[in-house]
Order: sequence, then structure tokens, then C-alpha cells
Amino acid sequence: MVKEITITDALQMEGVCFVDVRSEGEFAEGSIPGAVNVPLFTNEERAKIGTTYKQVGPEEAKRLGLEFASPKLPGLFNKIADIAKEKKVFLYCWRGGMRSKYTASILNALGLPVYRIQGGYKAYRRFVHRYLDRETIPHKSIVLHGLTGVGKTIVLQKLQERLLPVLDLETIARHRGSAYGKIGLPDSPSQKDFEAQIVQALVAAEDQGVIIVECESRRLGKLIVPPAVMNSMVRGYRVLLYASLQTRVERILREYTDGSDHNIERLQFSTSLLKKSLGAKVVEDLNRKIAEKRFTEVIPYLLTHYYDPLYKYPDRPSEDYDLSVDCEDLDSAVNQLAQWVTTRPEYGVPVENGGESYANRGSLEECEDQEGVFF
Repeated sequence: MVKEITITDALQMEGVCFVDVRSEGEFAEGSIPGAVNVPLFTNEERAKIGTTYKQVGPEEAKRLGLEFASPKLPGLFNKIADIAKEKKVFLYCWRGGMRSKYTASILNALGLPVYRIQGGYKAYRRFVHRYLDRETIPHKSIVLHGLTGVGKTIVLQKLQERLLPVLDLETIARHRGSAYGKIGLPDSPSQKDFEAQIVQALVAAEDQGVIIVECESRRLGKLIVPPAVMNSMVRGYRVLLYASLQTRVERILREYTDGSDHNIERLQFSTSLLKKSLGAKVVEDLNRKIAEKRFTEVIPYLLTHYYDPLYKYPDRPSEDYDLSVDCEDLDSAVNQLAQWVTTRPEYGVPVENGGESYANRGSLEECEDQEGVFF
């Protein structure tokens, strides 16, 4: 008999492996963070089963599903056995229906014990929705502000290395949140995966009671920051990071012009997006300098004529913030910030779990009835 587990219990366990048996297309739209996709059916096979179900009937659709799945079973077993090793395997499909039930039954029969997630990926999405469907997250936010190039992302990464609770939205989104935000970065995740990784970070920080996050606008490229997270920034501690223009230019040069081609084409494309703000003639001149690799002239101009006036942050300590940190030396800045964070009254006070209430609402039978067959 296949063992079953709720998504909330599964997420709390260590040494586990999530295996998603949905099609590659479904997986690309969103998955449980860290899950491995081992599809029972391809996108095309799933579509054919669905069409058969609607036009002919469920029994014929089941037979077609078995026809598609049977030749794959040895390879599927080997893949999952190799993935599992010493880990517990948690298997899921869309609603915890036939695909995961069939696969789990076969694997168990072949001597590979696996658990099946009740409600499948849909139960996980309910967990995520429950966590984010509120006015604000339960954590106290510590929000980093500062002009472009002060090193906010580097500070977050260094704080994370010290096991402090960090929500690095730009790293999760794989976007820096500006016209130049995608330069040198891989494709962004789907909105579902973006939300899932946000919740993953928030769950991990529940025992610490706070979350350290960079101040962001509502959009990071094509992705939307959940309102609960945005509202928490408004109500959080405000920390100002500052550094000299020269230091900021040096950091931006290292980040944006790294590589054999110095990202020239991407820099020119992004600069062209600023015609409305800077004017066509200025953009043409900047792009000419980029082509000539005169980056030390372009970056200061963009900072002083576009980004600094846009964000309007101070470049020195300010009483308008709960803490001001000099970021000329980032290690020193991180030391100061880490000490300050751990002395906040909210630090170390656990907050409530946000996604548990109805992540597993609905019986397993109801979920199976909804999925009905293999598609």
C-alpha cells in the first residue's frame, strides 16, 4: 500500500527528495522548490490522453495512459532510485491523482519505497497562497535602502552566509529590478516558482522572527512581488546603506561589464530603453561610449543623471533611518548590520506558520475524483 503524507508534514522533514511526475510543461509553470521532474507522460502524450478522455471516455484514456507509461517504467525506476539514494522520496502530480498513485504503486512493488503527497502540487499551491494571502507576512522586516551600487545584494549574501534570515528577492527573480536588470543573468522563474521560493525563505526564517530584505518596487521584470511582502517593507525597520560615487561605480563595473564581450550589446539595448528619460541624443552618445568600452564615463553619468535622482537616497548618514551603515568596506558593514539585527527585540521570537491552515483541505478521494485519469 502506498504511504501518503501531507504537504505541510513533507515540507518540515529533512533529507527528502520531491519527485514531480507531471509533464515537462506543467513542471516549467511551477513546482515545489528543489523538486526533480521525472515525467510519466510528455506534454504531447498528456494532451492525447486528455483528448481521448473527453471524446471517447475514461476507460479508453486509462488504457492509452498505460500504453504510454509501461515502456518507461524501467527508466523511471532507475532515475528515481538514483535520485533517492539515502533520501525519502515524496512523489506528486497535479492533484494527487492517478499519475502519482500509479507511479508510487509500481515503485513500491519494485522495492523502492516512496510517499505520495496528498493533494499533489495543488495542495502545495494552497500552502503558498495561504502564506501570502494576508495583509502582511508575520515576520518583522529589516529593509535595506541605498543608492545603486552601494552593495545591497552583496550585503544580503554575506548576511545569509552568517545564517541570518534573508529574503533576496532579486536573486530569486534573477533580475536586478531596473532597465539593466537582466544583464548577465539567466531566465527568470515563473511567477509560481517566484512565490514558492519566497515562501520557502519565509518558512525557514520563522524561528528567527525577522527577515532581511532589500527595498524593491512592486515589479522585478515580469514578476510581481506579493503584496504581503511589499506591505511588510513599509512597516519594517529602515536601514540606509551608503558609499562614495567612486566605490559604487567600481562595483557596478565589476557586476555589469564582466565577461569576454563586456555585455556591450545588452548594455546598449538597456540604455536605449532610457530615451524617454535621458533623451535620444544622450542615449546615442552613451551607446557610442559603451561600444568604445568607455564604461568609466557611462556609469557615473547614469548614476548622477538617472538613478540617483530617481531613488533620492542620501549618500551619507541620515536620521530618517533606524540605522545608517557605511559600505565602503562591505565586511565591516556586514559586521555592524549583523550585530544590530541580532539585538532587535523581534529577533529570535518565532512567528506563526503561515501556510498550514488549509494547505491539505479536501480528502484524498476528492483529489482523485478531480483528476479522474492520467492527464
